[in-house]
Amino acid sequence: MRFPRRRHDPVEVNLTPLIDVVFLLLIFFMVSTTFETRQALELELPESQSGQQMETSPVTLVVTASGEYRLDGRVLSAAMLGEALSAEAEQAREFGLVVEADGRASHADVVQALDRAAGLGIRHVRIATAAASTPQAETP
Repeated sequence: MRFPRRRHDPVEVNLTPLIDVVFLLLIFFMVSTTFETRQALELELPESQSGQQMETSPVTLVVTASGEYRLDGRVLSAAMLGEALSAEAEQAREFGLVVEADGRASHADVVQALDRAAGLGIRHVRIATAAASTPQAETP
């Protein structure tokens, strides 16, 4: 006995009502939204009467090859470095600190100076370097 096969219609989702609703929402938000245009502020900046620049002088700390520190021409030991830097800390915070380390100076001496500066809240630290000299060609 043969049973007739039932035809299964494929299930389809009708997207037409969904698209209609999306377009209606889009039209609603476009009509109900107000756009406010803001005018740019017209500023008149102040002008300087004297036209002079402020002189800034950073604090310079020299680290020698022998492990000595020099600050404002004074020779300091590692123990005296913290006290001397704390005396110059306000100026160093404002204008910065320049560390001039000798190329043969110990890395530990430079790091110790940077640690003391960080402990005093000095954040603008620059390390001074010299420009590399180019070897000159020998003439025969």
